[in-house]
Amino acid sequence: MVAAVTETENDITADLIAELLREQHPDLADLPLTFGARGWDNQLWRLGEDLAVRLPWATQEADDLLLKEQAVLPAIAPQLPLPVPVPQRLGQPSERFPRHWIVTTWVHGEPADRTPATRGAEAADTLAAFLAALHRPAPDDAPAGRHGRGGPLAGAEEGFAYFLKEAMNHGLIPDPDAVREIWDDALAAPAWTGPSVWLHGDLHAANVLTRDGTFCGVIDFGDMCAGDPALDLAACWTLLPDGAVDRFHQSYAPDIDAATLRRARGWAVAKALGCLLVGDAGVHGRTGGKATWGPPAEAALRRLIATHP
Repeated sequence: MVAAVTETENDITADLIAELLREQHPDLADLPLTFGARGWDNQLWRLGEDLAVRLPWATQEADDLLLKEQAVLPAIAPQLPLPVPVPQRLGQPSERFPRHWIVTTWVHGEPADRTPATRGAEAADTLAAFLAALHRPAPDDAPAGRHGRGGPLAGAEEGFAYFLKEAMNHGLIPDPDAVREIWDDALAAPAWTGPSVWLHGDLHAANVLTRDGTFCGVIDFGDMCAGDPALDLAACWTLLPDGAVDRFHQSYAPDIDAATLRRARGWAVAKALGCLLVGDAGVHGRTGGKATWGPPAEAALRRLIATHP
């Protein structure tokens, strides 16, 4: 659950980024630079009004995730109804910083883990329109997801079991049996038989932006992959306010099949458990913790348990 912090974290400063820009993209070097956020894999710095610099700081996988965004996202972004961070420049490894980094467009808004969506109908329709546009058949050479994402739920069983055990050990869930029932029902659902579609792959509250009570942008496409749309459809339970899930389903696809919704509930409960643990670590000051991840995860588990058949 905790990213492996490397010495790179301490090396990333505004001065370093300015030096990298002067060396590789000098036309951008004089733009003002301010710290934006420290994500799970990357640090985000705002560059001027409309650009951002993303640099890997922790996991060794982060380089590959940035290169994936650089290769895939520019062609897909124009098809999406919400702003996303479109890669503009690729930074090469150098003596000053031995990893790839990218310059993207800046997406305006507040992360939903800090400012949740409150306008249920509008948010449901917006999220549904975004996912319907994204979930187009992917080419045969599209990347597979990390940790079983986008594949059969059985591939994530080990991770789910770990999350559930840790959440129980920390006393974070009042009804672990109900959580397990949701997961087991999702495992028993028929598998996806349609084409592999493009997936965001990591739609939790810190990766979706809000403004005026609804969604206004989606960020961090490092886990973009191809597979079963149920992975992304799980986001309706983790992102929307109470009472908006049915509206989302109708807006996304009125004829969505029950098996896909069962699998989506499984992905949702696994995501909620993982984010709950990250949130608890943040509350108690443990490395890698993010306290703002806890409340959305708690709300998601409550919704999932309350609506489980």
